[in-house]
Amino acid sequence: QVQLVESGGGLVQPGGSLRLSCTVSGFMLDYYAIGWFRQCPGKERVFVAAISWDGRSTDYDDSVKGRFTISRDNSKNTLYLRMNNLKSEDTDLYRCAAAFPGGLEGKRFPNAYLFWGQGTQVTVSS
Repeated sequence: QVQLVESGGGLVQPGGSLRLSCTVSGFMLDYYAIGWFRQCPGKERVFVAAISWDGRSTDYDDSVKGRFTISRDNSKNTLYLRMNNLKSEDTDLYRCAAAFPGGLEGKRFPNAYLFWGQGTQVTVSS
């Protein structure tokens, strides 16, 4: 059974940091690109960041570039999103997703992804 499970969200003050994790099971993570998306209830998923199957290539939305870092540890079947200098506008449900093939071409679009997690809530507020 394919599963992606996010964790690490929570309430944080503006300027604070969080590290989100995405643990996968049921498929070989090594061959998949992974993306992080954000989503408000009733709205479409919005691209945040993506990482290629081997970790050598990354892509970020301009709104998070320089503040967020995506990484992966295939040996642990886990992906990470380090979020620094958080802003109130970063508040959202964050979801990880897996796409094949494992390159980054086209990976800013939700339809490129095969498997999705349920998400972890990030709330930035004072």
